[in-house]
Amino acid sequence: MEIVITNEQEKIEFTDGMREIVENVITAAAGMEGIEENCEISVLITDNIFIHKLNLDYRGQDKPTDVLSFAMNESGEDEPDFLGKEEINILGDIVISLEKAAEQSKEYGHTLERELGYLTAHGMLHLLGYDHKNEEERRIMRDKEEKIMSAVNLER
Repeated sequence: MEIVITNEQEKIEFTDGMREIVENVITAAAGMEGIEENCEISVLITDNIFIHKLNLDYRGQDKPTDVLSFAMNESGEDEPDFLGKEEINILGDIVISLEKAAEQSKEYGHTLERELGYLTAHGMLHLLGYDHKNEEERRIMRDKEEKIMSAVNLER
Protein backbone atom coordinates (compact mmCIF):
# COMPACT_ATOMS: atom_id res chain seq x y z
CA MET A 1 0.00 0.00 0.00
CA GLU A 2 1.28 3.41 -0.90
CA ILE A 3 0.63 6.17 1.63
CA VAL A 4 1.48 9.66 0.43
CA ILE A 5 1.67 12.22 3.24
CA THR A 6 2.12 15.91 2.49
CA ASN A 7 2.52 18.59 5.15
CA GLU A 8 1.31 21.93 3.77
CA GLN A 9 1.17 23.89 7.03
CA GLU A 10 3.83 25.62 9.14
CA LYS A 11 1.96 26.42 12.36
CA ILE A 12 2.81 23.16 14.18
CA GLU A 13 5.86 21.00 13.62
CA PHE A 14 4.88 17.80 11.78
CA THR A 15 7.45 15.37 13.13
CA ASP A 16 8.69 12.04 11.83
CA GLY A 17 6.86 10.46 14.78
CA MET A 18 3.59 12.02 13.62
CA ARG A 19 4.22 10.75 10.09
CA GLU A 20 4.77 7.27 11.53
CA ILE A 21 1.50 7.46 13.50
CA VAL A 22 -0.45 8.35 10.34
CA GLU A 23 1.17 5.48 8.43
CA ASN A 24 0.62 2.98 11.27
CA VAL A 25 -3.04 3.92 11.70
CA ILE A 26 -3.75 3.62 7.97
CA THR A 27 -1.94 0.29 7.80
CA ALA A 28 -3.83 -1.05 10.83
CA ALA A 29 -7.20 0.09 9.47
CA ALA A 30 -6.47 -1.42 6.06
CA GLY A 31 -5.44 -4.69 7.63
CA MET A 32 -8.57 -4.90 9.76
CA GLU A 33 -10.75 -4.17 6.75
CA GLY A 34 -8.96 -6.57 4.39
CA ILE A 35 -7.75 -3.89 2.01
CA GLU A 36 -5.44 -5.20 -0.69
CA GLU A 37 -1.84 -4.09 -1.06
CA ASN A 38 -2.36 -2.38 -4.44
CA CYS A 39 -3.96 0.70 -2.86
CA GLU A 40 -2.95 4.31 -2.58
CA ILE A 41 -4.07 6.80 0.07
CA SER A 42 -3.13 10.45 0.18
CA VAL A 43 -3.01 12.43 3.43
CA LEU A 44 -2.75 16.21 3.46
CA ILE A 45 -1.75 17.85 6.73
CA THR A 46 -2.97 21.44 6.72
CA ASP A 47 -4.15 24.29 8.95
CA ASN A 48 -7.53 25.73 9.94
CA ILE A 49 -7.61 28.31 7.16
CA PHE A 50 -7.24 25.78 4.34
CA ILE A 51 -9.56 23.14 5.82
CA HIS A 52 -12.14 25.89 6.51
CA LYS A 53 -12.18 26.69 2.78
CA LEU A 54 -12.55 23.00 1.85
CA ASN A 55 -15.29 22.52 4.44
CA LEU A 56 -17.20 25.48 3.00
CA ASP A 57 -16.66 24.45 -0.63
CA TYR A 58 -17.51 20.76 -0.25
CA ARG A 59 -19.84 20.59 2.75
CA GLY A 60 -21.34 24.07 2.97
CA GLN A 61 -19.99 24.41 6.52
CA ASP A 62 -18.53 27.88 7.14
CA LYS A 63 -16.02 26.83 9.80
CA PRO A 64 -12.80 24.88 10.11
CA THR A 65 -13.13 21.18 10.83
CA ASP A 66 -10.66 18.56 12.00
CA VAL A 67 -10.73 15.99 9.18
CA LEU A 68 -12.25 15.61 5.72
CA SER A 69 -12.24 12.52 3.53
CA PHE A 70 -12.64 12.39 -0.23
CA ALA A 71 -13.25 8.81 -1.32
CA MET A 72 -12.36 7.88 -4.88
CA ASN A 73 -14.33 4.62 -4.85
CA GLU A 74 -17.76 6.18 -4.54
CA SER A 75 -19.01 5.56 -8.03
CA GLY A 76 -21.64 7.76 -9.56
CA GLU A 77 -23.59 7.33 -12.78
CA ASP A 78 -20.98 8.89 -15.04
CA GLU A 79 -17.91 7.34 -13.43
CA PRO A 80 -16.17 4.29 -14.89
CA ASP A 81 -15.81 1.11 -12.86
CA PHE A 82 -12.25 0.24 -11.88
CA LEU A 83 -11.29 -3.07 -13.43
CA GLY A 84 -8.26 -5.27 -13.02
CA LYS A 85 -6.22 -6.06 -9.97
CA GLU A 86 -3.03 -4.90 -11.67
CA GLU A 87 -4.05 -1.26 -11.42
CA ILE A 88 -3.55 0.74 -8.26
CA ASN A 89 -6.79 1.25 -6.35
CA ILE A 90 -6.75 4.90 -5.26
CA LEU A 91 -8.88 4.93 -2.12
CA GLY A 92 -8.90 8.70 -1.80
CA ASP A 93 -7.66 11.64 0.22
CA ILE A 94 -7.71 12.44 3.90
CA VAL A 95 -7.23 16.09 4.88
CA ILE A 96 -6.35 16.80 8.52
CA SER A 97 -5.98 20.19 10.18
CA LEU A 98 -3.04 19.73 12.53
CA GLU A 99 -3.97 23.07 14.07
CA LYS A 100 -7.49 21.81 14.90
CA ALA A 101 -6.02 18.51 16.15
CA ALA A 102 -3.81 20.47 18.58
CA GLU A 103 -6.81 22.47 19.82
CA GLN A 104 -8.87 19.31 20.32
CA SER A 105 -6.06 17.42 22.06
CA LYS A 106 -5.97 20.16 24.71
CA GLU A 107 -9.77 20.22 24.94
CA TYR A 108 -9.99 16.43 25.38
CA GLY A 109 -6.93 16.18 27.64
CA HIS A 110 -4.77 13.86 25.58
CA THR A 111 -1.74 14.14 23.34
CA LEU A 112 -1.59 15.67 19.89
CA GLU A 113 -0.30 12.31 18.65
CA ARG A 114 -3.39 10.51 19.92
CA GLU A 115 -5.70 13.08 18.34
CA LEU A 116 -3.82 12.85 15.04
CA GLY A 117 -4.13 9.06 15.16
CA TYR A 118 -7.84 9.25 15.91
CA LEU A 119 -8.50 11.72 13.08
CA THR A 120 -6.53 9.51 10.70
CA ALA A 121 -8.57 6.46 11.73
CA HIS A 122 -11.81 8.42 11.37
CA GLY A 123 -10.84 9.69 7.92
CA MET A 124 -9.68 6.26 6.79
CA LEU A 125 -12.97 4.66 7.83
CA HIS A 126 -14.84 7.27 5.78
CA LEU A 127 -12.70 6.34 2.77
CA LEU A 128 -13.72 2.73 3.33
CA GLY A 129 -17.42 3.62 3.24
CA TYR A 130 -18.28 4.01 6.92
CA ASP A 131 -20.36 6.94 8.13
CA HIS A 132 -22.08 8.22 11.27
CA LYS A 133 -25.36 9.66 10.04
CA ASN A 134 -27.41 7.69 12.57
CA GLU A 135 -26.82 6.09 15.95
CA GLU A 136 -26.20 2.57 14.61
CA GLU A 137 -23.64 3.80 12.05
CA ARG A 138 -22.03 5.96 14.74
CA ARG A 139 -21.71 2.97 17.10
CA ILE A 140 -20.15 0.76 14.40
CA MET A 141 -17.70 3.45 13.34
CA ARG A 142 -16.71 4.30 16.93
CA ASP A 143 -16.07 0.62 17.69
CA LYS A 144 -13.82 0.32 14.64
CA GLU A 145 -11.98 3.53 15.57
CA GLU A 146 -11.28 2.19 19.06
CA LYS A 147 -10.00 -1.12 17.67
CA ILE A 148 -7.65 0.69 15.32
CA MET A 149 -6.42 2.99 18.09
CA SER A 150 -5.80 -0.01 20.34
CA ALA A 151 -3.88 -1.80 17.58
CA VAL A 152 -1.43 1.12 17.35
CA ASN A 153 -1.24 1.69 21.12
CA LEU A 154 -3.06 5.02 21.09
CA GLU A 155 -6.04 4.07 23.22
CA ARG A 156 -7.46 6.46 25.81
